[in-house]
Amino acid sequence: MPGREKAGNNASASGSANPGPSPKGDGPEESCGDFGIRIARDGTWFYLGSPIGRKPLVKLFSTVLRREDDGSYWLVTPVERGLIEVEDAPFTAVELQVEGTGRDQVLRFRTNLDDWVEAGPDHPIRVETNAATGEPSPYILVRDRLEALILRPIFYQLVEIGEETEEGGTPRLGVWSKGTFFTLGSLNG
Repeated sequence: MPGREKAGNNASASGSANPGPSPKGDGPEESCGDFGIRIARDGTWFYLGSPIGRKPLVKLFSTVLRREDDGSYWLVTPVERGLIEVEDAPFTAVELQVEGTGRDQVLRFRTNLDDWVEAGPDHPIRVETNAATGEPSPYILVRDRLEALILRPIFYQLVEIGEETEEGGTPRLGVWSKGTFFTLGSLNG
């Protein structure tokens, strides 16, 4: 793995020399501190400030990516683990396929690493709204507390197929997938 420095010899993503609590694991993995890997908001992976251009390598790293209860992200193998920085979400949703309509509709999302995820009870869609700007940030759960940021063009596709409903007296827009309704936002300006 990159960045074989021991914890304390390299600053963590938060800027402190101590990388914080290590992820819980079954194996004897050695903490290697900060790996020097950053995942940008657009889903690009960087190593020591340079983009990682080999998609198969990024896909391999993504298979050992873990998110801890404190929100930290780690690459964890049976022998070592290292802290990485994630600006927003580790993946992005770059494509949407829609099958069916209404409650029977199924929404399938392709991530930037070519994984397919079907929105539903096990893979919910959630939308956070920036309090200052009102701008939505939509996400879908990919696996084990790891989400994909739904890119703006894909979010617009969701809005186009959205249905109006009322929730607590407030008109809302949302979408169905696998029998679950996901609210995209309020219709009150």
